[in-house]
Amino acid sequence: MQIALEARNLVKQYPEVRAVDDVSFSVMEGTCFGILGPNGAGKTTTVEMLEGVTPTSSGEIWYYGVPAGSRFREEAGIQFQHTALQDYITVKESLEMFRSLYDRKANLDEIIETCSLGELLDRDNRKLSGGQRQRLLLAIALVNQPRLIFLDEPTTGLDPQARRNFWDLVKSIRAAGTTVILTTHYMEEAEILCDDIAIMESGKIIIQGSPVDLLQQHYKNVIIEIPIGEISGSLVSIPHKVLETEGIIEIETNDVSEILRELAKLTSGLNQLKIRQPNLEDLFLDLTGHSLRA
Repeated sequence: MQIALEARNLVKQYPEVRAVDDVSFSVMEGTCFGILGPNGAGKTTTVEMLEGVTPTSSGEIWYYGVPAGSRFREEAGIQFQHTALQDYITVKESLEMFRSLYDRKANLDEIIETCSLGELLDRDNRKLSGGQRQRLLLAIALVNQPRLIFLDEPTTGLDPQARRNFWDLVKSIRAAGTTVILTTHYMEEAEILCDDIAIMESGKIIIQGSPVDLLQQHYKNVIIEIPIGEISGSLVSIPHKVLETEGIIEIETNDVSEILRELAKLTSGLNQLKIRQPNLEDLFLDLTGHSLRA
């Protein structure tokens, strides 16, 4: 397996803020690399520099061992966070128009099948639902048969079912050997889709690795959750966190039985108690002090 894309010491400096501050990572061919962080963390700026949309202040971008250039532009596909589609033309016309811009062309019938657009080909772009629109934008990003594709927060604003349908599409694209670079602030999305992740805050990568490895390195315990309203006494003897915006108390422990015995003394029942494994949201909260979706 070889390195498809490499970021070397990327910096983006604006007059009053350094949006990206010395960011480096490499993406292996055929994998999905996720860049996570809340709004303003610098992940979209980082990806825009990788794509060539935004110039770097300093740093280098390498594609298959050479500086990214014309070959990269021909072989990369991009689904932007915000894309304006041409009004008054159909889904099929949109695909044909974007495909005509490339020398390297994918099979349209295969893209239409992959992105489940067969029943929408004659529909005006203006009449697409959120999920249908995202599927079309993904198809447009595939019209040049890319070796590497950028997906910048592709499921923002989608309902849970449309989001899961989109995940299935991304899995099928990756299974075909395409390298995927994904930005997201959905923890579950990153855990399901990504082989490796980089978590960003304030323009820097604060931690990097595979989701499984990162969680195993940082957590040996489980997390007990119980609504604040269920507790009638003091938890001073039990180390805990209070998620005030969600009305939840979280207790990290390796001795569930002991904690349950203590909680039983402080509540009339444990029917709403949950026990779960730590996730990337917990990791980000522990590292930064605020939620991934802040």
